[in-house]
Amino acid sequence: MSIKIVSRETIILDQQKLKIIGRGWGDEVIKNIVVEKMIYLSDGLKVKGYIAYPKDQTKKYPCVIWCRGGYKNSGAIDEFNAYGMFGQIASWGYVVLAPQYRGSSGSEGVDEFGGSDLNDVINIMPLADEIKCADKSVWGIEGWSRGGMMTYLTLSRTNIFKAAITVGGIANLQCSSKESKFMQHLYKSTTEHDKQKQLQKCNERSIINFPGKLSKNTPLLLLHGTADNRVPAQDSIELAQKLEELDYPHELVLYENGDHFLKKHRKEVNEKRKGWFDRYLK
Repeated sequence: MSIKIVSRETIILDQQKLKIIGRGWGDEVIKNIVVEKMIYLSDGLKVKGYIAYPKDQTKKYPCVIWCRGGYKNSGAIDEFNAYGMFGQIASWGYVVLAPQYRGSSGSEGVDEFGGSDLNDVINIMPLADEIKCADKSVWGIEGWSRGGMMTYLTLSRTNIFKAAITVGGIANLQCSSKESKFMQHLYKSTTEHDKQKQLQKCNERSIINFPGKLSKNTPLLLLHGTADNRVPAQDSIELAQKLEELDYPHELVLYENGDHFLKKHRKEVNEKRKGWFDRYLK
């Protein structure tokens, strides 16, 4: 077996932080889940990320890849939030693998915002070989914001996933002044200064331009807030329309007045996410 994990270390939080985790993500997370930080090899680069799984090693659990948002260190997941977010998914009965992407949080390489860094998502999958309780035959994937874009692009390259979820996912990089300041900052920071090359890269990262490349084997749940001022809900609405035309398995859920992070709809969102994974992965 080829070793892909360079190092892994269990995250240990103090009692005060654990209490907050329990209130925010549930006592099951702090009692029965292990969350680790790790470094793995992706195209020869040392990339940081996280692993989460149930303490009960007598069973096998489906695997879920979780794709973060942001760019470089902006949007990177710290240990506290990793413990809560990934621990929660693990408490639903899953093994979670979450890349931080190259060029982020001390990882080697350059974050290309959907370029070669997309390999960091694909290359995290072999790590399941090194996790005793991982069921390597069942995979799901989830992405928020930029992570939604990474999810779409990953789904255009493989049909291995049995379920996918995006929350506030970027589906259409227009690369124009019509977009939000957040989106303008992202594409200006991560693509070419040459306008023509910039437009080409934005088109290549926009699943709205090639929805037919998505795998029909992967039911897709799109969640979006109608008041999202970072990634417009229209991204998910237009993609859902195209998926409907192509007869792709999907569901679109819009949360009235929901912001980019759907903070006011957290309970409903978590129930919907868990239900989607449970329906297709178990």
